[in-house]
Amino acid sequence: MTSRRQPPMVSRMIRQDASALRFVRALSPSLLALAVAAGLAGPAMAQTAPPPAPAIQPGAPVEAAPPAEAEAAPAQQQGVTINRILVRGNQRIDQTTVLSYLPIQPGDTVDPSVLDVAVRTLTRTQLFADVQLGVQPNGDLVVEIVENPIINQVVFEGNSAIGESKLIEEVTLKPRGIYTRARIQEDVGKIVELYRLSGRISATVTPKIVQLDQNRVDVVFEINEGPETGVRAITFLGNSAFSDSDLREVMITEQSAWYRLFTSNDNYDPNRLDYDREQLRKFYTNRGYYDFRVLSAISELAPDSSAFGITLTVDEGDRYNFGTIEITTENDRLNTDFLKLLLPIRTGQLYESDKIETAVDALTFAAGSAGYAFVEINPTYRANPETDTVDVTFAIREGQRVYVDRINIIGNTRTLDNVIRREMMLTEGDAFNRTLLERSRNNLRGLGFFKDVTIDEARGSAPDRSVVNVSVIEQPTGELSVGAGFSSVDAFVINLGITERNFRGRGQNVVARAEWGSLRQQIDFRFTEPKFLGRDLRAGFDAFHSRYDLSEYSSYDYRSTGGGLRISYPLNGYTLLSTRYFLKSDEIIVPSGFCSTGAGGSSALCDQIGSFINSSAGYTLLVDRRNDPVRPTRGWTGTIRQDFAGIGGDVNYVKSEAEVSAYWGITPSWVVTATTSMGYISGWGGDPIRINDRFFKGGNSFRGFETAGIGPRDLTLGTNNDALGGNFYAIGTLEMTLPNGLPEEYGIRTSLFADVGTVGILDDRYTLGAGGVPNPAIVDDLALRASAGLSIHWRSPMGPIRFDLSHILGKEDYDKTETFRFSTSTQF
Repeated sequence: MTSRRQPPMVSRMIRQDASALRFVRALSPSLLALAVAAGLAGPAMAQTAPPPAPAIQPGAPVEAAPPAEAEAAPAQQQGVTINRILVRGNQRIDQTTVLSYLPIQPGDTVDPSVLDVAVRTLTRTQLFADVQLGVQPNGDLVVEIVENPIINQVVFEGNSAIGESKLIEEVTLKPRGIYTRARIQEDVGKIVELYRLSGRISATVTPKIVQLDQNRVDVVFEINEGPETGVRAITFLGNSAFSDSDLREVMITEQSAWYRLFTSNDNYDPNRLDYDREQLRKFYTNRGYYDFRVLSAISELAPDSSAFGITLTVDEGDRYNFGTIEITTENDRLNTDFLKLLLPIRTGQLYESDKIETAVDALTFAAGSAGYAFVEINPTYRANPETDTVDVTFAIREGQRVYVDRINIIGNTRTLDNVIRREMMLTEGDAFNRTLLERSRNNLRGLGFFKDVTIDEARGSAPDRSVVNVSVIEQPTGELSVGAGFSSVDAFVINLGITERNFRGRGQNVVARAEWGSLRQQIDFRFTEPKFLGRDLRAGFDAFHSRYDLSEYSSYDYRSTGGGLRISYPLNGYTLLSTRYFLKSDEIIVPSGFCSTGAGGSSALCDQIGSFINSSAGYTLLVDRRNDPVRPTRGWTGTIRQDFAGIGGDVNYVKSEAEVSAYWGITPSWVVTATTSMGYISGWGGDPIRINDRFFKGGNSFRGFETAGIGPRDLTLGTNNDALGGNFYAIGTLEMTLPNGLPEEYGIRTSLFADVGTVGILDDRYTLGAGGVPNPAIVDDLALRASAGLSIHWRSPMGPIRFDLSHILGKEDYDKTETFRFSTSTQF
């Protein structure tokens, strides 16, 4: 009994190599004897039909079949019991591995169909180039195999347009892998497709095999890249509403030009052309052309095969408006009148296909917020050519109310599950609510632990149960930074910092930082526990020492050493209340002799000399209604901050600040931000406001002006020109983020800005002289300043870098201005 994959012919059972031929010749007498004894004449690959009987001539006698053949027919149905299994021909693959794939064991009874299945099973492993099975008279099953070669190396020849590393990524054949003809043909197709996508449609690949010893091969792909096929021209027929140039800007495919050196979109690619047809459809249907169609897209190759000419024939049709808008639902709990208010489309508006998708998303979100996780929303259209309107009906099919069956956390290898679960607004057993899921996603993204967070739902163990899958991709949260930098503010800066935002995977934040620059030198340590005592409380403590050399802006140095405690807790899903207490020692130092008689030192500075203890408590109320904590495109956020100094210590004041920011996303790339901030500080108990507690604006807080470049100033004898800060400030900013054409991974964001505001109001003891007469050396007014310009933010490998180009629109003569500003910062 023998079996193999090839057709059951004796001639094909003969192996070309001498060893296999000897095996077949030695085995043939045994097989013949077994076939005669068991009636299994012929190979066991599969049952074959007997040869057709000879035609019977009219009048010819009919001969009876020989008795032996009559007895053989029923015997063919009998099987053979396997005594043992012998594997021959294996060199690299162990015998036990072959037997593990073989679906036959000693003691099994086999017939031709069983052997055929065994041959197919071994062949599917792709380990063997040839497989033969035979049963000897003594019941031994002989498995004769020829192993597939092992790949020694994969070589590419003739490639220049595409690098070898790119080709290695594309092919499936790898060194030390198994060679099969099917895999090499598959890789040839992948390489040809790769060249076709790069604009070389005439590229050919010829695979070659170099036989080596020990059943190894070298695989060589000989590549003929052929010429690069560009796009000579893109022509449109049938367009009247938009010009050819307008439509070319919609397409990804571009006409070849000498200056397009860094793009491959000007190479011909049929797949890209299909995508362009869809882009054209979206372009037209978003401008009211409901009936728009691309009738044909014909590509003609130039005679020299260097470029294609593309001709697109379009049918624009009429321009449509939205007609009747209807919502149908099977559930009375979903109020259709309310749902209509959520739709971004109204009767009479210009038809836009994107608004249909937005409407479906809005309705899906609304249904999910009502607890219906799985809804089907099918918009149907009815065009009215006589009125050029399109009636749209949104049919909502909702299932029963759904509850959360379980929440699966996927992808977290370092962050503990409970750190993720505590940010979820839903728990197992809660009614499904898509709004709360979206808030949960924003909470997780706001942690800064994850590169990406996706939350999706699947059907649970019952029709009214839903499984929530939270998939996260973690990103590094620890940072050891050793760096040096230069900016127009600090000149030269050296910093060393250790930061861990997810300490031990528990979400704790630890910061230790040391920084030295020409303007400031500081050391600080901070620790924050986001879930203090297992409750929704964020608690932490700070310790710091800092020194500011402000002699360039005002004739003093400032030193501060102290520490503080912080605790914050959410009032609701979007409001956070933070409280704090700080105790610090502040010291003001002026140059030697600055306050001596005749030196011209201002009392606004000289009265501040010395060390004072500041003991203060305060709070911050934050309301965040943005749609995204990282890249908001709509919503607003507001902050109120107050500090009360005088709980012991030497300083008494009340300091209040407020800030509101609003966001309007025109598109995801065009976002307008409006920010208003103001602050006021006043002393109590007869204490004036010390210079280090006042507000200084300029630099990053008011572009176009130097640090402390606006506000009250001491102009004594025209020599000091010291900035004194103010007790009050008000600043408004209008900024528009706009696309710059650079890839997102570069981390470069561009924005236009306009800043307007003022700083002023000193204590009377510093602005009035003897007898209440204003001191002419002190200028203190609330004149408005304004600037506009361009800001470039770059998240560079060295840290955030910002460039500001400003033009002053309004200023005072004594203000310090700047046109260009380059600054770096370290974010924790």
